[in-house]
Amino acid sequence: MKKHIYKYLIVAFVAIVLGACTSTEADQKFDQTPTERLNAQKKELQDVLLSSAEGWKAVYYTDSTQLGGWTHLFKFLPDGKVDMASDFDEDTDIHRSQYELQLGSTVSLVFTTANRIHLLSQSDNFPTAALYGKGYLGDFQFFYYGQQNGEIIFRSNRNFRELRFVKATAKDWTDLPQNTPIIEAITGEITSPLFRILEENDGSTIKQYEFDFNSDARFGTATSLAAGSDETFGLALSYTPTGAISKTPVVIKGQKLSNFTYDSASNTFIAKGTGGVSATIKYTNAPPRLTDDYKKFTDGQPQYVLGYIAANLYSASTTSDYFRSLIAKANASLPANQSISRIQVFFNSAFGNYIEYRFNGGKPAVYHNFTISSNDTSKTLILTHDSWDNGAAVIPAPAFLKNLDAEFFTPAGLYVKKENFTVTYSNPVYTITSSTSSFRMTTYQL
Repeated sequence: MKKHIYKYLIVAFVAIVLGACTSTEADQKFDQTPTERLNAQKKELQDVLLSSAEGWKAVYYTDSTQLGGWTHLFKFLPDGKVDMASDFDEDTDIHRSQYELQLGSTVSLVFTTANRIHLLSQSDNFPTAALYGKGYLGDFQFFYYGQQNGEIIFRSNRNFRELRFVKATAKDWTDLPQNTPIIEAITGEITSPLFRILEENDGSTIKQYEFDFNSDARFGTATSLAAGSDETFGLALSYTPTGAISKTPVVIKGQKLSNFTYDSASNTFIAKGTGGVSATIKYTNAPPRLTDDYKKFTDGQPQYVLGYIAANLYSASTTSDYFRSLIAKANASLPANQSISRIQVFFNSAFGNYIEYRFNGGKPAVYHNFTISSNDTSKTLILTHDSWDNGAAVIPAPAFLKNLDAEFFTPAGLYVKKENFTVTYSNPVYTITSSTSSFRMTTYQL
């Protein structure tokens, strides 16, 4: 009896297996070769790329742990051409190039000739020292991974990061140039304050963070200013005509704030939640972290000499654009073979306190003598004019140095800070920064 039962069970099992192998699902799965399936995917992608009347939009975050996002617009044409625009820089015009749908292990979209998206993949164009030789970590080949909710899903060839195309509108194309003023607002002009603060408001308490923002990378790091706190987080920004959107939100009382609207009246970027919750990015002339380094240069201290050497420090990251513009203006007033080579500030020397201006091209040095005081509340040094001389006699103030020199003598004083890096040489580096403008000079301790 048992043998008959086993026989019936075996027959039933074989019937089930045979039935499964002849199912419609299996037919669909195995009726195409791998090449045929890839060709079907290729046609599917081609059809969907051409299906959107206004093309496609993608905000490309190549690495949101250190870079922000760049908005790209694409209009694909049947002849292998693509019209493209981006907000990578002030050039938001439409550029035409070529693309291909290539077959490999999967179907990929490849932008085969240079266009705006290639700016993110050039290794010699990098926004931070950490990305030297790596560029913006971007790609121009994207593997097709299907569609979801009307979006096309890709992954980049270089680092396999997801990139989604959403259907663009006519307004997206006309709005793209309006990102530029927003980018300029958060980047700032040469006269904009040098420092930024991110301020969190939970409805009752305000917390402040030093906001170290790299406008080229579109990425900022917020570090708590609270005593004893080591809290830090990053914001990876992309831009819109009205503000900035962070892929990594600020979280306050469980609310995730990512949409920062630009307020031109206050020159701030504000993300608002409910119940008085908000996050604000704002400028400040005062360094978020004040130091006591200024005390080394007050009366009665040993001699210190802080020297700006143009050949080494003009391009230092801490040398401000406003300082460079003042140097350029002064040099433009000199004969073609002459220029400022050094600005050396002597504190508590045997000859007193003075600024020495040295020149290339054989022009003799000049000296601006000053007395010094300090403001222990604002932690600034205050330089007060005494006289000018050429090493032998008192002279009138040189007119070509007027605007540059005036920055050292702002009544509110100067911040002096010992930096934690060196430039070319092992000499300690100090910065001298105005408390009322974007003037900042990088110097060596000599």
